[in-house]
Amino acid sequence: MHEFPELSSKEFKTRKFLISECRKLCLEIEEVQNSTGFVAILDTKRPGKIVGIRTDIDALPIDESEFNLNRKKEKVSKNPGVMHACGHDAHMAIVLTSAKILTNLKDRLSGKIYFIFEEGEETGSGIYPMIEHLKDVGFDAIYGNHIDTDLAVGKIGIPLDSVYAGSVGVDFDVIGRGGHGKRPDLLISPITALTSIINALTTTWATGFNPEEIITLGIGAINAGHASNVIPDKANLKATLRFFKDEVGERALDKLKEVVSATASVYGCKVRFNDFTRIVAYPVFNDKKLALFARNSLENLFEDSLVEVERSFGGESFFGYAKLCPTVFVKIGVRNEDVGAGAGVHTDIFDLDNDALYYAIANAVNFVKDFLNN
Repeated sequence: MHEFPELSSKEFKTRKFLISECRKLCLEIEEVQNSTGFVAILDTKRPGKIVGIRTDIDALPIDESEFNLNRKKEKVSKNPGVMHACGHDAHMAIVLTSAKILTNLKDRLSGKIYFIFEEGEETGSGIYPMIEHLKDVGFDAIYGNHIDTDLAVGKIGIPLDSVYAGSVGVDFDVIGRGGHGKRPDLLISPITALTSIINALTTTWATGFNPEEIITLGIGAINAGHASNVIPDKANLKATLRFFKDEVGERALDKLKEVVSATASVYGCKVRFNDFTRIVAYPVFNDKKLALFARNSLENLFEDSLVEVERSFGGESFFGYAKLCPTVFVKIGVRNEDVGAGAGVHTDIFDLDNDALYYAIANAVNFVKDFLNN
C-alpha cells in the first residue's frame, strides 16, 4: 500500500485491493454512494453491540524522498508525486490486520463489527457520504487511530476530551483590472488590495473574539502575476484557520469573508471565494466515558504504553462519526530515531517504524473485543 499511493477521491486501485482482502475474510461489503469509500462487516450472528473501526485510505501530492531522517527507506512510492506522508497506509494495515484477527476470534465475540474505509480524509470529501451511509446502523461506539511522530514506538495516547482542532479552508481571488505597469494609476492592482487584506486579517481576531477562544491563521500560498512590468487582473490567497469550538470556527469564517470583501472594496476590487473556503473539519473530541474504557483496555494489555498527549492543531475528518455515537480516537507512537523514523507528517522524508503496528493492532483488537464482550 505504501508503494502505490493514490490521491483523495482517486483511490481506485487502493479500494480494489482492500475489498479483495476483505472478501478473503468473507466479510460483507457495502458500497458507499458517491464515494470511493466502503465498509466491510463482520457479523458474529449473535446479538450484541455494534462497533466500528475506521481507517482513511488516501495519500498526499508529495514526491517521496528515498531517505528518512538518517537512512534509506525500506519502501518508497512508485507513483511519482504521490506519497503516503501521513501514515494512512499504516492505518489501512492496522484495520485489515485487525479484521483478520477478529475474524479468527469470531466464535468468542457477540454483535457486529464495521470496518470503515473512508476516502478523501485529506480533503474532507469522504466523511459526509460515509456518515450518510452509516446513519441508520445504530452504532454503540466507533474507534479510530492516527500515527503520531512525537510519540516513541510502544507509546499510545488516548485523550479524555479534545484531540484535534477544527479547520477552515481559505481560497479566494481578489479581482482588479490589470495592464502595463508603466501607468499603475490607470489600473486597479489586486496585489495592493491583497496586501492590505493580509494585514487586516492578522488583526481580525483581536476584536469580537474571546482571547481564550483559539483561532490561528496560516497562509500557505499567494499567487499573482508573472512579470515585473505587468499588473495582473487577479491575485489568489490560500490559507487555513484552526479552532477548537464549532461556533468559533463558524464565526471566524463569516468574519474572514466580511473583512476580505470590505477591504477589497476600498481598493475597487471584487472577491471570488472558491469552493475550498468552508469548514473543512470540525474539532475532534473523545467521549470521556469511552476514552476511559479504552485506557483501561490498553493498560490491561500493555502496562507502560499509555501516555498523556496534548491536543493537536491538525485537522481530522473523524469528527463526523461523533454524529452517530460515542467515539474514541487514539494516537499511536511511531518515532524511532535509530531507524530514522520520526520526521513530521506531510514531509517527503516521513517514515515510521513498522514495530509500531504491533502495538496499534493489539490495542485496536483488544478494545473491540473488550467492548463487545463487556
